[in-house]
Amino acid sequence: MVKPVFLVDFNEMLEADLVLLAKEDTRADIHGNVVSLKEGMDVSLCMDDTDTKGRSDVLVASGVIEKNRSTGWAAHVKWCCRIDLNGIRHHSEC
Repeated sequence: MVKPVFLVDFNEMLEADLVLLAKEDTRADIHGNVVSLKEGMDVSLCMDDTDTKGRSDVLVASGVIEKNRSTGWAAHVKWCCRIDLNGIRHHSEC
């Protein structure tokens, strides 16, 4: 099965490897397909970005969905994604 790919904002990190994903139990992927989210689900993430020369170069990451346990500014978000050891990188680096 192909992993769903979600557009995220890597500026919304709760930890160095934990990004906010969704307030609800479903979310549309980059193709508009509605995906039911669940703990432990493998996903891919992306965010529009540019390289050091100003050219478009999407940021990408992979990880696993987990419930948000934050009690701070992001407590209203239900789901996060724990980014794997490959981290966040530009697509051109993959």
